[in-house]
Amino acid sequence: MPGSILGTSVVRVEDPALLTGAGTYVDNKVPTGTVHLVFVRSPYAHARIESIDISDAERAPGVLGVFTAESLGLPAFHGFAALNKEVPRPPLATEVVQFVGDPVAAVVAKTKAEALDAAELVAVDYTPLPPVVDMEFALTSDAPQLYEGVARNVAAGYRDTGDEEVLADAEVVVRGRFINQRVAVVPMEGNAILVVPNEDPNERPWTVFISTQMPHAVANLLAGVFGIEASSIRVIAPHVGGAFGGKAGIVAEHAVVFALAQRLSLPVKWVETRSENMVAMPQGRGQVQYVELGLKRDGTFTGLRCRMIGDGGAYGGFGGGLVLGPTRTMAQGVYRIPKIAYSAVAAFTNTSPVGAFRGAGRPEAAAFLERVIDMAADELDIDPVEIRRRNLLSADVFPFTTQVGTTYDSGDYSKALDHLLAAVDYQQLRQEQALRRERGDTLQLGIGVSTYVEITAGGGQNEYSSVEVHPDGSATIEVGTSAHGQGHATSFAMIVSDRLGIPLERIKFSQSDTAVIPRGGGTGGSRSLQIGGSAVAGATAIVLDEARKLAANHLEAAEEDIVVADAGGLAVAGVPSAHLSWEQIVELAAAQNRPLRASFDFQQASATFPFGAHLSVVEVDTKTGKVRPLRHVAVDDCGRILNPLIVHGQQHGGIAQGIAQALWEEAVYDQDGNPLSASLAEYAMPSAAELPSFEALNTETPTPYNDLGAKGIGESGTIGSTPAVHNAVVDALSHLGVRHIDMPCTPERVWQAIATAGERNDGRYWSEPGDVFATLPYRNAGGGSDAAEVDI
Repeated sequence: MPGSILGTSVVRVEDPALLTGAGTYVDNKVPTGTVHLVFVRSPYAHARIESIDISDAERAPGVLGVFTAESLGLPAFHGFAALNKEVPRPPLATEVVQFVGDPVAAVVAKTKAEALDAAELVAVDYTPLPPVVDMEFALTSDAPQLYEGVARNVAAGYRDTGDEEVLADAEVVVRGRFINQRVAVVPMEGNAILVVPNEDPNERPWTVFISTQMPHAVANLLAGVFGIEASSIRVIAPHVGGAFGGKAGIVAEHAVVFALAQRLSLPVKWVETRSENMVAMPQGRGQVQYVELGLKRDGTFTGLRCRMIGDGGAYGGFGGGLVLGPTRTMAQGVYRIPKIAYSAVAAFTNTSPVGAFRGAGRPEAAAFLERVIDMAADELDIDPVEIRRRNLLSADVFPFTTQVGTTYDSGDYSKALDHLLAAVDYQQLRQEQALRRERGDTLQLGIGVSTYVEITAGGGQNEYSSVEVHPDGSATIEVGTSAHGQGHATSFAMIVSDRLGIPLERIKFSQSDTAVIPRGGGTGGSRSLQIGGSAVAGATAIVLDEARKLAANHLEAAEEDIVVADAGGLAVAGVPSAHLSWEQIVELAAAQNRPLRASFDFQQASATFPFGAHLSVVEVDTKTGKVRPLRHVAVDDCGRILNPLIVHGQQHGGIAQGIAQALWEEAVYDQDGNPLSASLAEYAMPSAAELPSFEALNTETPTPYNDLGAKGIGESGTIGSTPAVHNAVVDALSHLGVRHIDMPCTPERVWQAIATAGERNDGRYWSEPGDVFATLPYRNAGGGSDAAEVDI
């Protein structure tokens, strides 16, 4: 945007407070009289609660009360979205615990140490029940039934009609069974909540400080659980130490804290420990994907058949339904695929509930599609880049509706791929790879490519903003989004500064307080700039129009001649001396007894679809199986870019998490449902030392759905990077006969693949899915897909 602050790299204005330790988090809040809550959690994945003896705990020093499901009497509820409406979650386990970490009692004491000590004194008598840990076993007739009335533990599911015909005209069919493993969210700050009763009749009865992505949703959900008005609850999200989808809505523990603040009439605080976070915060991903791709012998795609299983975990967390929604929504990817059949089922298991994690269903789609395409390239001896290029949708087809009913707004997929190849010497990489293979080097080179498209701001979302110019010439932005590290304060201030000419340092930012911000959707689904930023732009435009009217009347000029002055304020075009400062304009508004302020609600007609292409270079030690990422190049297109610095930061964060899933991270349970990755000593989350420097590049293809032309960028890096790295690992060993390795590509798995590489047997990569798919109802053919990922 020539002559505009938009499109330039601007250092984030919110960072100094964070870097100097001036940020305020929930645990920093200690109102007078604050008491502390600690949960007693189940050590069993599945067991009947025979009795709970709280007598010793009640007598412990500092204890104000010990509470169970029976004494609290809270209703079961769905914390964010209902995967299965018949199976809501009780805030404290009632008769049966459903996963290790399920809370069964709550201890409140004057100090956290006293609460922890007392929690050790709660004696719970359990009778173990057979656990159901594996999602595929859960769906068989042999598995124990976890919930009354839920046959074969099917939380939800459907099958497409005609799924056997989609491959009928294929000359080659490539099949793969892919595991998109569970991963832990691991934000720096876990869940945290402080509920404060207010005695002042001028205040709302309840103030809730909470680490959340969506303050207004928290107020509405708590109000629904407790049968009170949302207006009686003030929700404030101070600084939030990361969320990545794990802090959407409310969880069982939040309801318990709120209930006990009501009962005790005291401020009650609960801050999750890291070990609690690793077992109790909803985890991400968790799919088993049966995928069949039909092709002509020249590599042209003819059809795609998908039968997908999602793990809902205990109580069927909404994340288990992501396999039914956004994974299907994005199943076609960036390719011409004339026929698609997609069937899916979500299972209940005795493991931690599944929720959203950065990308929430879309990375799973890119992962299976890009993996099966690489397997097809290997089968047909076609270069992975070439097979993709032959099947890419062309730039002249947009808007484009896919076979599953998703309508892409805009795209130029070849441009992103071309830009990627221009940034790397692809042929030189292939030549180096060939040399290493000829020499029989221990360290083999792998080159992986992915091209992807994803959905952001789905379902016709709307957002609120207001902009006000003050008597001193400064301005304040209020927004309904809720930033937790994405740079909203900077991005939104850039929009106001660009449109009004007010310097960034004179623009204040207000968010995440439901007593100040009347409404808001919060943050999720990479919606903030395109929805929230457009709301800011709309409010700014109204303010500017009002200011121009005031200035035109005072300067005796036509409104159309009033422009934003280089020196600040407004002036008559071509007459620099005919000028009013913002202070003077606000004074003119005050003379008419009104502030220079406007609010605006922006609603986007439809979702937007960012896209891109990634290339990963890895080195695989064939003696040990260790994988070392050497280089990662990403070309991500998020529409119009307002601040390249922030965009690149989001790309870097997403790429790091995507590489981590491909190579290291996995939430693991044993056969009894015990979590084996319940601390950062066992869960392999990488540090910067394990990652290469990233090359984050962009193309810009604006969306027509908002005036900024912006699409989302917060999750794109996660979606493009995982399959690129995964493909690179397999590519390094493809000359040995390795066709696939399940994620994460740990040294053990890679070594095992090398050791058995000579056995080119499709049975190692494919088996027919269970018979549960034959029992599922047919999907309503008229169902739209853009709403699917929202209405789970």
